[in-house]
Amino acid sequence: MQYSSSTRSSAKRRVLIGGPLAGTYRLRQIHFHWGSSDDAGSEHAVDGMKYAAELHVVHWNADRYSSFVEAARQPDGLAVMAVFLKIGECNPQLKKITDRLDAIRAKGKRALFTNFDPSCLLPRSLDYWTYFGSLTVPPLLESVVWIVLREPISVCSEQLAKFRSLLCTGEGETACYLLRNYRPPQPLKGREVRRN
Repeated sequence: MQYSSSTRSSAKRRVLIGGPLAGTYRLRQIHFHWGSSDDAGSEHAVDGMKYAAELHVVHWNADRYSSFVEAARQPDGLAVMAVFLKIGECNPQLKKITDRLDAIRAKGKRALFTNFDPSCLLPRSLDYWTYFGSLTVPPLLESVVWIVLREPISVCSEQLAKFRSLLCTGEGETACYLLRNYRPPQPLKGREVRRN
């Protein structure tokens, strides 16, 4: 599996190729899942062990489909690279994101975020487990090739606290903090999990 830049259409884009994927999957977005405390927040577990948080690097099959929306409805449409975050030292790469969270603290806020390469958040080793599954948010479409990296990255409690300081409410409304946004691990239901 390779995570690299593509210069198709004269714009530099991050792509994921190889491993369990047939084709080129283009980066769409990154997002995080976390819990109300530092002991659980990952959407995957390894031998029952949960991590403090989980990063999802979402890609879509640009070889077969013309848009992310179209790809999300197809069985081979999406590839999500999941990265576990474990409590340890503060992560200097993650600081680039947590430092900007105050600008979007309230629901509906937007802030420009440029010159960021999400590959800086990946661990040194890209060894992984993989399986075919679904999105973890509604409508839970069965369209994802999951690539769960085996090596976690570090995050400190202070950085996780910045995520938990985000609000589910807009400016001027009574504050309701986004303390938990992860879906607990689900039964495999006969899915085969493979590793590279």
